[in-house]
Amino acid sequence: MNEGPNIALLGSLIGDPARANMLTALLSGKALTASELASVAGVTLQTTSSHLAKMEAGGLISRRRQGRHHYFSLAGEDVASVLEQIAGLAARQGHQATRTGPRDPALRQARVCYNHLAGERGVQLFDSLLARQFVAGDGEQLHVTAAGTQFLAGFGIALADISKPRRPLCKSCLDWSARRSHMAGTLGTALLGRLFALKWARRQPDSRIVTFTRTGDQRFTETFPV
Repeated sequence: MNEGPNIALLGSLIGDPARANMLTALLSGKALTASELASVAGVTLQTTSSHLAKMEAGGLISRRRQGRHHYFSLAGEDVASVLEQIAGLAARQGHQATRTGPRDPALRQARVCYNHLAGERGVQLFDSLLARQFVAGDGEQLHVTAAGTQFLAGFGIALADISKPRRPLCKSCLDWSARRSHMAGTLGTALLGRLFALKWARRQPDSRIVTFTRTGDQRFTETFPV
């Protein structure tokens, strides 16, 4: 018997097509009901309930009750990161669940990955912060420099307000479509929220796609030059 973490258990939970569709839907960062997830997965509500119970027991999702409804979301950013990397591996190997269409280029350009910006725009933001030495570090673990703290304050983000004991401030997340890193952590969340607050970008309804306004596109490029 092998010792150590049970990779096979997580693999079986993610590997079921219906559960994979549900987890992908939850990458939007929105909490969804069982009925909404059943529609995404194309299975009955009873079958969905069984899937949700297994994923909750496996630590992939969490449940929150509000009134008579139960809402489900990913258990954490680490789960989102694993799903994003698996999606990248699938893309590199040519494993596509559906044919590409008009939405695919938009999804690759800018999308929500759990709670931060992904796609080409997310990579651009990350590269810009690194190139100007606003963030530094090796691998996934990064830190904000003194110059970065000053830049972020000017952009409307105070590090003291977003620092949380149990979440990393900033770390890289491998982007499945660009195959390069974008910014995750509480800083990644704050940056995406700031883009929305400034009305430079918005999420498309019922989608992970993020679209930039004409003005927002220009301001984003000026603020985060490559």
